[in-house]
Amino acid sequence: MIIGNRLFYRHIEDDEELILVVHKHWVLGIQHLLWPLFGFTAGVLFLYMFPFKVIYYLSALWAIAAMVWLLRNFYDYYLDAWIITDQGIIDVEWHGWFHRQSSRVLYSDIQGLSYEIEGIVGTVMRYGTISVEKISNGMVISLDSVKNPKVVEGLVLKKMEEYLHTKNLSDAKHVQNLLSQIVANEIQLNQFDDDDDDDDDYDDDD
Repeated sequence: MIIGNRLFYRHIEDDEELILVVHKHWVLGIQHLLWPLFGFTAGVLFLYMFPFKVIYYLSALWAIAAMVWLLRNFYDYYLDAWIITDQGIIDVEWHGWFHRQSSRVLYSDIQGLSYEIEGIVGTVMRYGTISVEKISNGMVISLDSVKNPKVVEGLVLKKMEEYLHTKNLSDAKHVQNLLSQIVANEIQLNQFDDDDDDDDDYDDDD
């Protein structure tokens, strides 16, 4: 898990803590890998049945293509994920070798969080779609075929509550510091005015 999570650290900030990486259900991962594995196996069997030099080269090329296909499907499954941190959710999407994108939603910008389990297969295998709606623009980000979406929702709500509580304490401390600075400035101004009054009285006595 730790080695796998290193692939996602590039998407988080230095002051963020990675809590969990949420992937799609492992059944989908197997489905993504079935055809490439079948193609690779078929190439090996074909070479075994026809051990000729030409077949050897063709099988080698086919095996390389099947491995590239396998890696491409694996990354397409594995790198489409949600990164849950102590500050928010990062939706990561992998569209190909040279096309990746991510969307960040801070806990303070979450308007709604929901999940949906649909169909017999989803109910039996316990996977569904989890969605988050942003306050700022109403955009909805979602990840489908998530294992135990209710558990993921509970974790997000817990981290969201902790984040908002910490943020409120930080805001209150910031306001307190501002008030302290304002009071200190007022005291300094009053002392300055008092000093000016004393100087005026001294001049009048002269």
